[in-house]
Amino acid sequence: MNPDWLLPEWPAPRGVRSLASTRAGGVSRGPYRGLNLATHVGDDPLAVAANRLTLARMLPAGPLWLTQVHGTRVLAAAEVGEAAEADACVARSPGQVCAVLVADCLPVLFCDDAGTVVGAAHAGWRGLAAGVLENTVAALAVAPGRLMAWLGPAIGQPAFEVGAEVRESFVGRDPLAAGAFLARGGGKWSCDLAALARQRLEACGVRRVFGGGLCTVADPRRFYSYRRDGVTGRIAALIWLE
Repeated sequence: MNPDWLLPEWPAPRGVRSLASTRAGGVSRGPYRGLNLATHVGDDPLAVAANRLTLARMLPAGPLWLTQVHGTRVLAAAEVGEAAEADACVARSPGQVCAVLVADCLPVLFCDDAGTVVGAAHAGWRGLAAGVLENTVAALAVAPGRLMAWLGPAIGQPAFEVGAEVRESFVGRDPLAAGAFLARGGGKWSCDLAALARQRLEACGVRRVFGGGLCTVADPRRFYSYRRDGVTGRIAALIWLE
């Protein structure tokens, strides 16, 4: 395991394995420098293939890569195929590696207390507002009180300036979401994506939420950031059952 990669600090049961990659350990160059794992961002395909092989050596099987579209669709592991459009995946069999790619959006990993099901969700503000986390919780098909979640690295509130329409997409549904926005003037707001995720998870019964606090924009050595760089790579957050 690369020592610069992230191992979630959460009380997941024995048999649940998870990690989040960083830029460390890859062969990509230029704006993708490091371990870029995305094939759709303009990087050299041979470099991405080498990076994915580096990751795969740490896993029981190849990750179940999704074609992420900032939506709310959740697939079971058996449904994931080439170009499967979805923003979350759940698995119940050992060795099925759920994965999401991010470069500012929030990766959210899930497992249950008994270690029988795991999931990964890609939660940018659009998917978060539309219900991708709620859909993932439903797809896990376990009482929410028996689930826990881990929030991976994402854009932090100081760096995430949004317009009033983004704020309204959350506050219009739940007035308590207003606490995740700070006014910046000129109709702009600073948005706390992790706080919004915690609110949405708590509202659907998932009250044990760990992680959060690592800002992709603020740490160019470790993380890619679309907001910071425009042309950039992607890290992955992954979870599976042994």
